[in-house]
Amino acid sequence: MLKKSLKRRIDVSFMILIAATLIVIGIFHWIFIDDIYIENKKNILIESYNEMSAVSGDDDIERFMTFCAKNNLSFVITDFSFNVLMSNLADAEDFSSLLFGIILQKETENIKVLFENENYQIVKFTDRKENIEYIELLSFMDNNMYYVVRYPLLNIYEAAQISLLFYIAVGFVMLIVSGMTIRILTKRLTKPIGELIELSGRMTNLDFEARYQSGGEDEIGQLGSNMNIMSANLENSIKELKKANAELKQDIKIKTQIDEKRREFLSNVSHELKTPIALIQGYAEGLKDMVQDAENREFYCDVIIDEANKMNRLVRQLLSLDQLESGREQLDVTRFDIAELVKGVLTASNIRIEQSGAKVINDIKSPLYVWGDEFKIEQVLTNYLSNAFNHLEGEKIIHITSLINDGTVTITVFNTGKPIPEEELDNIWSKFYKIDKARTREYGGSGIGLSIVKAIMELHSQRCWAENYENGVAFKFTLQTR
Repeated sequence: MLKKSLKRRIDVSFMILIAATLIVIGIFHWIFIDDIYIENKKNILIESYNEMSAVSGDDDIERFMTFCAKNNLSFVITDFSFNVLMSNLADAEDFSSLLFGIILQKETENIKVLFENENYQIVKFTDRKENIEYIELLSFMDNNMYYVVRYPLLNIYEAAQISLLFYIAVGFVMLIVSGMTIRILTKRLTKPIGELIELSGRMTNLDFEARYQSGGEDEIGQLGSNMNIMSANLENSIKELKKANAELKQDIKIKTQIDEKRREFLSNVSHELKTPIALIQGYAEGLKDMVQDAENREFYCDVIIDEANKMNRLVRQLLSLDQLESGREQLDVTRFDIAELVKGVLTASNIRIEQSGAKVINDIKSPLYVWGDEFKIEQVLTNYLSNAFNHLEGEKIIHITSLINDGTVTITVFNTGKPIPEEELDNIWSKFYKIDKARTREYGGSGIGLSIVKAIMELHSQRCWAENYENGVAFKFTLQTR
């Protein structure tokens, strides 16, 4: 969770800006609205004067009366003696008396001149009798008539208050609507940014499977596209680096071990081949000296063929092990799903599973991606599974599991049976080492399978080991997940 969310900052900034704008407009509205209304009414009073000046017939009078009624204007027209000639007021005589007092300057303390010229005067007048303020236009016209028209300021103040309240209500609603709109827009804007943050976090943990999905042709979309390209390039580079690192480590070991391994190889080969060669020689001599006994002759031939096959298998395993230990065998490191590999090895072993009556439990869930040489890891799994079949006893359960910890997965192949003596746990990985030589020869073992496993895992710079349990033995190895 980000301590300072960009989305929240944008939301708050825009809300403050909108609120400040509405407040400033409200202040200007509150300060100047009365003057604006009064200025508007001054223009209407002047327009009424112009309408009155243009009166020349009944149609003009009717138009003038309609204009005054439409704009809520009260007017009176008197002669030079202040006799009412025309008005739209019921108390026109009282209005005429006020006009008389204004002309004779008896109402000076109640009048404030707002504007005047040679044709008319616009004043702000307070009617003491009604205690109401008016804005009035006074004019002495060319035909010796007085023309007075007025508009009550109370209406202006009421309109201004209503306008201010309406503005406040509309402003509050607009603030809410704007806030919701900004929130939606910023959510859409920051969603791809959040996706990029998540993508960069996964790349930091060397997870290059993630890709930017939101698209877009703007700057953020271009950034996401570039990060996808960078992720793919980094994955390839790390793959090459892992391969180079494994090769480098192996080269260092090869230089110090190659001579010793060759000597050990020749010694072990000669030792392991002595028994089958002796058997082949003995049975061949017996076959030569044997009388015409077809049954015994077939048995002797079968023994010779079986021992020859064992020698052939031994030689092939030794050659494979020698290539691994001498460094001539190169790793083809890729990223693959080991769960699918385990399923494939189990499928290939279906016949042996049925023959042995084993109950195989595979708890590795797909996908589980690891780095390694897929073909050689298949050899490791095959050797582990073959070893489990050869030593399966009791409940005859083979259980395959995985455990991930800090970028490393541990694969375990467990089988029920007799535990390995603790003092022998380290020796079983040595070439040609056999705990029970009689049983090993019974199922045709050479003591090289686990040595091949160890060589493969060392080539990967990973671990392999065995652990005893009360009801069996577990063989394990590790691989990197990233």
